[in-house]
Amino acid sequence: MEQFIGSLAQAGFEGEVDSSDATLDAYSHDASLFELKPQVVVYPKDEDDLQWLVATVNQCRKYMPSLNLTARSAGTCMSGGAIGDSVVVDFNRHFTGLGEVKNLKIQTQPGVFYRDFEKVTLKHKALLPSFPASRELATLGGMVANNAGGEKSLEFGKTENFVRQLNVVLSDGNPYVLKPLDKKELARKKALKGFEGEIYRQIFELLDSNYDKIKAAKPHVSKNSTGYNLWDVWDREAGVFDLTKLFTGSQGTLGLISDIQFSLVPNKPHSGVLVAFMKNIDNLGEIVNVVLTQKPASFESFDNYTLKLSIKFFPYFRKTIGWKGLIKLGWQLLPDALLLFRGIPKMVLLIEFTGQTPEEVSAKVHNMRQILQSYKLEAMEEDATEAKAWKFRIMRRESFNLLRKKVKDKHTAPFIDDLVVPPPHLVEFLPRLQAIIKKYKLMATVAGHMGDGNFHVIPLMKIEDPKERAKLAPAMKEVNELVLSYGGSLSGEHNDGMIRGPWLQQMYGKEITDLFRKTKHIFDPSNIFNPHKKTDADWEFSMSHVRQRF
Repeated sequence: MEQFIGSLAQAGFEGEVDSSDATLDAYSHDASLFELKPQVVVYPKDEDDLQWLVATVNQCRKYMPSLNLTARSAGTCMSGGAIGDSVVVDFNRHFTGLGEVKNLKIQTQPGVFYRDFEKVTLKHKALLPSFPASRELATLGGMVANNAGGEKSLEFGKTENFVRQLNVVLSDGNPYVLKPLDKKELARKKALKGFEGEIYRQIFELLDSNYDKIKAAKPHVSKNSTGYNLWDVWDREAGVFDLTKLFTGSQGTLGLISDIQFSLVPNKPHSGVLVAFMKNIDNLGEIVNVVLTQKPASFESFDNYTLKLSIKFFPYFRKTIGWKGLIKLGWQLLPDALLLFRGIPKMVLLIEFTGQTPEEVSAKVHNMRQILQSYKLEAMEEDATEAKAWKFRIMRRESFNLLRKKVKDKHTAPFIDDLVVPPPHLVEFLPRLQAIIKKYKLMATVAGHMGDGNFHVIPLMKIEDPKERAKLAPAMKEVNELVLSYGGSLSGEHNDGMIRGPWLQQMYGKEITDLFRKTKHIFDPSNIFNPHKKTDADWEFSMSHVRQRF
């Protein structure tokens, strides 16, 4: 690695390089259950540095064949996508440029935190609605890499719908601009000599010659972050070819992103939430489908275990919302104290409606309450303003961090954590899922995006115990087979990484999975970008890198 570092400096790399033990240890983990220790961490300053990085890797691979690059920003990936065993490229230090909102568009660099990005957009009454629950921790680069979604995706869809242009550095070490092309622009790209022309020719041929198969392979769910998004790149009818659709959700396996242009949506000025407490979840699937008939803006949930943690570790929220926010949260929760003394509900549902006036929102929230009266829920609370509903939103958004940081005797094991099933099937699906969880004696929290049928099932396990680790493969196999039997997706938001990559063929079949592998090879023939993830993932490799230390 000393040779690589020396060659990088000679090439003109201006960013920092760190190979200290403390840094390597810190970067060996993300939010997944895996551990990969890098040999060096680099902090590029600009796009020129990214070019030097790729060029130097290509040069040094002659005597360091396993040299590779793993992009990383906030390190919140739950599937192991932000860790690597060679060179980790940190975008969080320098790639923090952020432009202004113009005509509901904005330019940003990948290291910008969403929390800072949203402050700018809201000044212009605009919003990027695909933010994840980890909105206070996530960066824009990670959102694009994983094709993030969240509570607003029920109404607006995922990040792929809002990426308008990407500046990228590809495996030849050169920068390129990816954006939607019409037929004439595509023809000009295909006519180019060199690497860029070769990419357009090969990807177009792959997509066009397998057009019907690829379109048919698209999962029939509202959210999907598995495989490569081939089905949305080439639209014959519209005559549009858009490689941003391919890069979004590619998890850093096709190249390095240096700049992003997003489109935004007008932020509706008013919102309110109906909060429903369920003492049992026997008819949860039916309730989900009833709620969806009213077209809510979002439909979120969290379970009794998350609620108990929120109460037990109430002071933890100060880290996110500050002392004033903590006092506000405590004051707002006082009216709910009597309800909680009667027993913790099994599930808390948050059904949001938005509108142009407070009266419009209040009417929608009240109407939803009337519709649900027949289900005799434990309690329902109309929070007709966003400020009132905030108390439960913060619990939902912080649920995973509470699990990671506050449960000392067990550890989060996100391996069946992001499944999606079409909502009409939830009535049958959810009891069968609960039966599998019970069969393997998993203590698991359940939260997620009810309206999308997207559930985050987070088992809490003693991963260091071999008997517990032995449950991972068989439990995941049963859950995956159940999800796929209902036409679902194994990941709605968190992507493949090291945990679901090995299961792509189970979901798509060999023919489509081979097309994914060909796509990876066209962009990255030497596999220098984020190996061991997605199409390059291997179950034995992944399981041999499950964290041993917590």
